[in-house]
Amino acid sequence: MNKSKIRKKILAIRKKKNSKNLKINYKNLLNVLKKTKISNKMIGGYYSYNFEVDVIKILKKLEKQKHQICLPKIRKNSQMDFFRWSLKEPLIINEFGIPEPTTNKIEYPDILLVPIVAFDKKLNRLGYGGGFYDRYISKLKIKKKTLLIGLAFSFQEVEKILTNRYDMKLDYILTEKNLLK
Repeated sequence: MNKSKIRKKILAIRKKKNSKNLKINYKNLLNVLKKTKISNKMIGGYYSYNFEVDVIKILKKLEKQKHQICLPKIRKNSQMDFFRWSLKEPLIINEFGIPEPTTNKIEYPDILLVPIVAFDKKLNRLGYGGGFYDRYISKLKIKKKTLLIGLAFSFQEVEKILTNRYDMKLDYILTEKNLLK
């Protein structure tokens, strides 16, 4: 099945399942973070929309543990950067209807939480098709080593995601059932 068909199918299932009742296993994420041995990590998150995993709840817990948070801002030419943000700070709505930080301090996350439309057991991810995360991860890899953790629901797993040279593989994928690595 091609990427467009997979995307359409999984997004319809995700909307129908009303995944708000499903919770990601936060303890698995904490165990991964402990293994990195980076203190006061800069965590790159995202603001959930379109029935994605509610990452804001996870970011609240991480901020309480003294981790710093950054969220993406969409740039021209399908680019994005991450900017420091605290849960106490306001957000503004971008052209896609997604909240973004108001700060202008670019950050490079130690750990990047990545939204997923679909994934396979080989840690390949399918996004919405704009290439924002693949471009960002490619740029980030030049700056520093960053742990890439995809967040999804187990029903978003497919047998195989067809990839090309621009697709970036993740280090982990965390669902409500398990942690793939």
